[in-house]
Amino acid sequence: MYKFVIKRILFLIPTILGVTLIIYAVMNITPGNPGQAILGTGVSQEDIDAYNEKLGYNDPFLQKYVRYVKNMIFDQDFGISYVTKQDAFTEILPRYLITLKLAFLGVFLSAIIGIPLGIKAAVEQYKLWDTIPSIIAFLLAAVPAFVLGLVMLFVFCGWLNVLPSYGIGSFKHYIMPALAIAIPPAAQNFRFTKSSMLESIRQDYVRTARAKGVPEKQVIWKHVLKNALLPVITQVGLSLGTLICGAVVAEEMFSIPGVGSLIVERINYKDEPVIIAGTILIAICFTLVMLIVDVAYAYVDPRIRAKYTKSRK
Repeated sequence: MYKFVIKRILFLIPTILGVTLIIYAVMNITPGNPGQAILGTGVSQEDIDAYNEKLGYNDPFLQKYVRYVKNMIFDQDFGISYVTKQDAFTEILPRYLITLKLAFLGVFLSAIIGIPLGIKAAVEQYKLWDTIPSIIAFLLAAVPAFVLGLVMLFVFCGWLNVLPSYGIGSFKHYIMPALAIAIPPAAQNFRFTKSSMLESIRQDYVRTARAKGVPEKQVIWKHVLKNALLPVITQVGLSLGTLICGAVVAEEMFSIPGVGSLIVERINYKDEPVIIAGTILIAICFTLVMLIVDVAYAYVDPRIRAKYTKSRK
């Protein structure tokens, strides 16, 4: 098992290099330059060219890419921001942690809301516990996060005045943005859990367990749920990566200083060091989450754990 974990960790290296190459290529073909974006239109073209030359922006594409990768690997240097002249990693890290808090809180809420309701709906199929949540989940899965955010702002800020509408000063500030990004994934978790549970419930081993007189709760929680959790774990893991990338909507709507809003802001200035460093951190987090999902498979499904044990022997 440990060999598998080491291989997946080593897989981070080509992933980061690939992400860096793609971002550099995209930034290279987009129009504009940092000198023009930062200095504005009130300066001469010579001053703009001199500024870009000072930043090293006019260097050939491959030269810039190789230099950046070399500095990143050997010196842990992600470059200096074109706009603030600060270390890109130092500037991004505090905002990245805020985005991670928001994304993990959203995943947690989507899991504790969607998975238990999906289990209950599968056990109570064709009853009210199935029909009503299924209709609500079908509707909420199609509602964008910004629409939910606007509704929450109107209800909890404008009408009830019980939650702050912007900023990130306390835990209360996280409630509305976390719910806004958590509700659509919660609806998807509900549907995944329900369909996976129903598929497992109809298996022969479940009928055999019931025929032997095993209590229904034990059948559901010990036999059915373990086999039904695999696709649900995948869905929860993927939703975390989606929320990290998609939290920019909530960050902009609720004025949260996260990494998503920072990257969007710096795209206007073609601030390559900040954009690339932020994208790399997001890619690392997503890859680590997928590693955790794969390891969780082995603990949930004994067949996978047995395969790793045999391969080790």
